[in-house]
Amino acid sequence: MTAMTAQKTSALSVSRLVKTFDVSAPWLNRVVERKPRQLLQAVSDISFDVPLGGCLSLVGESGCGKSTVARLVTGLYKPNGGEMRFAPGHDGKPLSAQMIFQDPYASLNPRWRVKNIIAEPIRELKLRKTKAEVDDRVMELLKTVGLSASDGDKFPHEFSGGQRQRISIARALAGEPEFLVCDEPTSALDVSVQAQVLNLMRRLQDQFGLTYLFISHDMSVVRHMSDRIAVMYLGRIVEEGETEALFAKPRHPYTQLLLQTIPNIEKPHRDRVVAGGEVPSPLKPPSGCPFHPRCPIATARCSAELPDVRTLSNGTRIACHLAEDA
Repeated sequence: MTAMTAQKTSALSVSRLVKTFDVSAPWLNRVVERKPRQLLQAVSDISFDVPLGGCLSLVGESGCGKSTVARLVTGLYKPNGGEMRFAPGHDGKPLSAQMIFQDPYASLNPRWRVKNIIAEPIRELKLRKTKAEVDDRVMELLKTVGLSASDGDKFPHEFSGGQRQRISIARALAGEPEFLVCDEPTSALDVSVQAQVLNLMRRLQDQFGLTYLFISHDMSVVRHMSDRIAVMYLGRIVEEGETEALFAKPRHPYTQLLLQTIPNIEKPHRDRVVAGGEVPSPLKPPSGCPFHPRCPIATARCSAELPDVRTLSNGTRIACHLAEDA
């Protein structure tokens, strides 16, 4: 049991989750070219807890595996190993996760009117008995996310990106979930619109007691949303802790690198040591600590031995040989 579990009931507990994809060439090509199968381990033995009624954010660069975790949690992918346990909801049944997708331009059916897009989960889950009740619920959801009832008769192409994401949120809420997985829900939006959508999501969380698993590459966004942050690198969680503690004193060199990317209005010309090198290919991950080729303080041990995840005195979990406790 982690320190977070002891402090607060978990909506979701993930233990040693693994996801591997077969990215091999077709069988005949492998035979002719005498090539072996290629396996890509997108998620490597990760564990975390999402606090009930709170928000855990997974952050990291593109390709680190965070979106794969989102799809595992929502059942879109099946894990190759590990365990996921959802806490019981208000009805006594295990919580189920609904998902808000990254691209509001691709996640909405362009041939359907908005009212039908939002009504679909209500009808499929049989949450209302009559057509009139379904229509009333759709209008209620549109108003909840800051749109008007008349918007239900329009098609998705008639809305801006921020409005489309509000429609996506309304569709997710239509299934009356208690747990939402938000896969970079603002990354396709302008900065000013991002703030509006994030504030809406915070308000909805307070209003409906929602739990969020929030996926992002933007540290400034997750600071606004999260109770806890888990930092991923090449399929592994390298650091996890309370949001403000992690921002105040990041322990892992990769977390420090991510925080250096946040613009500082007060010190726009501050000196920053940027780690060199590219993110290694997940098809050929480095030996030992996956971050050691880019780490400014790596030692011979780092290149030879994979660090265990350990818990520090402040509850932060970290996978680094060189990180010291406070």
